[in-house]
Amino acid sequence: MKKAPDASDRIWLKRFFRLSKPMRAYFRPRFFGMDNIDPDRPSLFVGNHPLFALDYPLMAAELYEKKGIVLHPLGDHWHFRIPVWRFFISQIGAVDGTPENCSRMMDAGEHIVVFPGGAREAFKRKSEAHQLIWKNRTGFARLAIKHGFRIIPFASKGADHVYTILLDNTDVMNSPLGRLLTRTGLAPLIRNGELIPPLVRGVGPTLIPRPERFFFAFGEPIDTRRFQGAYQDRQALLALRREVEDSLKTQIGILLYVLGQDRDHGYVRRLLNRL
Repeated sequence: MKKAPDASDRIWLKRFFRLSKPMRAYFRPRFFGMDNIDPDRPSLFVGNHPLFALDYPLMAAELYEKKGIVLHPLGDHWHFRIPVWRFFISQIGAVDGTPENCSRMMDAGEHIVVFPGGAREAFKRKSEAHQLIWKNRTGFARLAIKHGFRIIPFASKGADHVYTILLDNTDVMNSPLGRLLTRTGLAPLIRNGELIPPLVRGVGPTLIPRPERFFFAFGEPIDTRRFQGAYQDRQALLALRREVEDSLKTQIGILLYVLGQDRDHGYVRRLLNRL
């Protein structure tokens, strides 16, 4: 059954809504496939990470408002190694994405969201808009099978358009600074450049994001019970991962079409999006 928000949930949700309200007004998100979400069935939401992960606040606010779902994100480990930053993201419900933490939340019947691409996918390179960059990761599949959690694949679009990437992590690592980091053995601390955010511009030369509309699509739930007991079977993990990937790619394609057809822009928005 759906888990009611406890006192700690209510505290961070209150903060969260204060932070997300301006974003919702600015990006005006639209959501598709909400009928695929059953708030009484705890699920693992698995999605693509757009640039800078700007999508999560919009999605989480919508799911709570329309479905009463408290959505806990599993964050990349590096978030929790930075003293001030880890405090901030923990205040909006994020949890260090360890298998132990995920298992604990699944046992408690929480709704969880995970982005297998992690920081690598959020800190995209110039040519990687709308791409899934999951490497060989199958951890989400293993935990979903182990706990019998159903998976809801979802795609988001819009965030990859709010900024133009001027300099990405490949550019930095090929620069004198990057070569110095490599020679001094410091490059592994930033995962050989993967943790370097891109240098971007938004409206004109500023960091103000362009007011692009965000779109979200939730696919049909994937039942993992047919893989019961196979959470250590590499082939089963890969099969489930491929199924999730295929659903996401289909949804991404649909959202790209919808985004291209969207004409609901006022004059000011059209002007800002061209700058």
